[in-house]
Amino acid sequence: MSPEHKIDTENTQAQMRKGILEFCILLVISRGKVYCSDILSELREANLLVVEGTVYPLLTRLKNSGLLSYDWEESPSGPPRKYYSLTQKGKETLKQLTRTWEALDKSINSLVKKFK
Repeated sequence: MSPEHKIDTENTQAQMRKGILEFCILLVISRGKVYCSDILSELREANLLVVEGTVYPLLTRLKNSGLLSYDWEESPSGPPRKYYSLTQKGKETLKQLTRTWEALDKSINSLVKKFK
């Protein structure tokens, strides 16, 4: 295979993660009001290797799409914090994305099982 046709596995893996990151953020926020650092912590715990510079623009885009809202709350250890929660539209979108994920998971796993 010539170098220009070689697949960049790291890039493919990064694109796969990026493609599901919004879904994962909605999942984390679906449990209730959450602060950005808590979102980052949960994503890192799930091995989704994200940085703040990636999450903040996604949160802004999700908010501008009407999927999230936020409230400012006083913090005992510094300035007020922005806590995110799902809007009704966000909850409905999450349900749709969950159904899509479950169908994709089933399809991909059936292919992976044949590969093994």
